[in-house]
Amino acid sequence: MKLVAVTILFTAAVAQSVLAAESKPNTSVFGAWTVDTSRLSMAPAARPKSVTITFADAGAERLKARVEVVDPAGNRLEAEGVTPLDGAPTPVKSNFEADVSATTMPRPEVLIMQLGKNGIPASTRIYSVASDGATMIETVAYFGADGQPVLRKNYFSRVK
Repeated sequence: MKLVAVTILFTAAVAQSVLAAESKPNTSVFGAWTVDTSRLSMAPAARPKSVTITFADAGAERLKARVEVVDPAGNRLEAEGVTPLDGAPTPVKSNFEADVSATTMPRPEVLIMQLGKNGIPASTRIYSVASDGATMIETVAYFGADGQPVLRKNYFSRVK
């Protein structure tokens, strides 16, 4: 009888652990995210129709990043690259914003990306996933045309 009771308790404990693990939100930056275009800091007519960014594990401590933008006229712009997560500068396929990137992920829910184009800094982007795993904030740091530092936030929702 004791063996049956121990077996039942063990099975219940394992089931509870599995359920607890399954109910934890995915707080990793890995996944697909879409920006809330209504909150972008630009005139509504200049806002893209959509922005989707996907981060994926590319193996061997590398990150695959893919950005798809549908501009106000409906044109599709795409950027994609694979970089190591050790912060080493890595050429990426030249696109509308960068031709080199350096990335690091100090925690699963935080990604830091430095972008450059034509030998000059473009922007630093810090992606931080909320504890609910459903939303993410991108903090973008760059220098404006007037030479002054600019910080702005973009708000994302997890697609998958």
